[in-house]
Amino acid sequence: MNSDKARQVVERIARESYGRLVALLVVRTRDVVSAEDLLAEAFAAALEQWPTQGVPTNPDGWLVTVAQRRHLDLLRRGQVQTNGEPHLQMLASEIQEATRMSEELPDRRLVLMFACAHPLIERGARAPLILQTVLGITAKAIASAFLVSPASMSQRLVRAKAHIKESGIPFSVPDQNEMPERLNAVLEALYAAYSTGWDEAQEGTSELAPEAIWLSSLIAKMLPEEPEAKALLAMMLYAEARRNARRDHEGCYVPIDEQDVALWDRTQISSAEKLLHACNRSGPTGRYQLEAAIQSAHIAQRLTGTNCWPAILSLYDHLVSLTNSPVAMLNRAAALAEVAGPDAALAELSGISNDKRILGYQPYWATLGHLNLRAGNVEAGCEALRVAIGLSTDHAVRQHLRLRLRTASPGQNLSAVD
Repeated sequence: MNSDKARQVVERIARESYGRLVALLVVRTRDVVSAEDLLAEAFAAALEQWPTQGVPTNPDGWLVTVAQRRHLDLLRRGQVQTNGEPHLQMLASEIQEATRMSEELPDRRLVLMFACAHPLIERGARAPLILQTVLGITAKAIASAFLVSPASMSQRLVRAKAHIKESGIPFSVPDQNEMPERLNAVLEALYAAYSTGWDEAQEGTSELAPEAIWLSSLIAKMLPEEPEAKALLAMMLYAEARRNARRDHEGCYVPIDEQDVALWDRTQISSAEKLLHACNRSGPTGRYQLEAAIQSAHIAQRLTGTNCWPAILSLYDHLVSLTNSPVAMLNRAAALAEVAGPDAALAELSGISNDKRILGYQPYWATLGHLNLRAGNVEAGCEALRVAIGLSTDHAVRQHLRLRLRTASPGQNLSAVD
């Protein structure tokens, strides 16, 4: 095996197994940063040895073993043990903690996720920390999900990890009564992970959507009294049910109002409906219940032909009031256009046009272009579409936007629009 092939295997394992491997190592190190450092050294060893020795039968196990041996080496250098008692106590503690984890949390990554949501960690860093540490998402992709610059997100993550190490924040299974206060950060991370996986253009994200659904389903079962956990899973299933209809036979992007509903997965839609009904009977309405209800209304509108736009607009009113999110405001404006026309929607969008968080967000420019074209503002619409095309990382979406631009301005030279 050559070095390029070995690197490809290592990169694949890093994408698919990073969170599991870190979670396994943290049981021993009790320190997220140290676990990541040990895993990085193991990956480096793999790049050095696998080209000549071949990829082991169990590459994940090989990496964990190398990392654990390195950890023991560091322990031996750090302190000379006159007898084996401290080491035996450490192993006993690990076994006890691992047993407790397997009994209480069915996927070890959940332990690390709830640990990263510890109340002593800065609130704004908890979900990003989960995304990077447990799911192996890059700081750049995380920054995109949270509408901040990659540099700002990297600094936020570095500060959070330093704080964890300096403060000695423990890695342990939180008590059942501690989980609800940490749940919001975990759900926020899974929401961002699914959204990142939904964007098929991002390299190495193909497994994120099913992983996010799997982990969300575990949390919904683990915390059955938490309606937002069920609602997040419902929202994901509604979206996932439409996956096969998002691209046509040539791979071009298809918006929801043009999708072939025969390609939708009715089993997933039915499962989502049951979850949404269950969580609607449990306590006050939260963010994910609103988002799931919006997805449900979009699907009902296509399947039944009923005009659900007034209901969708009302749901967005509640979502904006609850979150004050510029993305929710953008989506509300799109819904408003279907109820009150494009001019009313453009007036709404003017309220967020100076928000720096939204100016690098491709859907903002695509929506702005679409609304301007509907309102008859061809020049403004085409200019917004050009910006959207430049910001798009998805080839299929970019082609869809280019087609819109060509249709709006047939004489347009698109050779410079990339």
